[in-house]
Amino acid sequence: MDILGKTALVTGASRGIGRAIALELAKNGVKRLLLVARDRQRLAEVAAEIELLGVEVVTLPLDLSQLVKVNIAIAQAWRDYGPIHLLINCAGVAHQSPFLKSPLPNVQQEIAINLMGMYAMTRIVARRMAAQKEGTIVNVSSLMGKIAAPTMATYSATKFAILGFTQALRGELAPYNIRVVALLPSLTDTDMVKELQWFKWVQPTTTEKVAKSLITGLQKEQPEILIGWQSHLAVLGQKIAPWLVDRVLLMAAPLPDNKPKRYRRLREARISN
Repeated sequence: MDILGKTALVTGASRGIGRAIALELAKNGVKRLLLVARDRQRLAEVAAEIELLGVEVVTLPLDLSQLVKVNIAIAQAWRDYGPIHLLINCAGVAHQSPFLKSPLPNVQQEIAINLMGMYAMTRIVARRMAAQKEGTIVNVSSLMGKIAAPTMATYSATKFAILGFTQALRGELAPYNIRVVALLPSLTDTDMVKELQWFKWVQPTTTEKVAKSLITGLQKEQPEILIGWQSHLAVLGQKIAPWLVDRVLLMAAPLPDNKPKRYRRLREARISN
């Protein structure tokens, strides 16, 4: 995809990966950026940075769980600023806890924002892209959309769902000249993950690397963009020896009883069944 002179909409643009992607798009010649996030002040700060690069910016302070408000705001933005050529669904939240202790409000928030918010935004924009016979949609999943991790059950579930949703839309929207791409970053050093207990041996990547990888992946027309050698190794390991990946994840997870001995008993029970 050539983003030069295009209009892009980025959700979750006030911080982390969304902010880095917005800045990288501006550096690579995008004409106009529509930035969506809940935090009005932080959106304004990002917009000020981007305007210094000579790019037109429109801020849309929205909570993606408020579906009616989102629908109205995007319809008005399309009317006022013209067609959107690139949609990047980056908004997301993550809560970490053992599944049996997960507070239901946290679970509901992850599903509402990570999945339903993305679904609603995609539905609104894709219908208009189909009418103009042009567009690219990027759904930000995660390495946890390929390999689920203990203590992150709901987050992993939403990211798996995003990947499946992306794969389904890729074929459906192709006749309308709409590309649908999945971006799968591994652990990324953002404000969100600083609140989590990190897994052992995992080296976090930077938001800037994720953003640059997205631009490169779009230029190469990659349907799925994995980032970092650890991600490629983990996905390869999942294909070749999934039991080994399970063992490593259990040992690396921030659980009080993640001992290899316990895993061996679990694996023996699986084999006997």
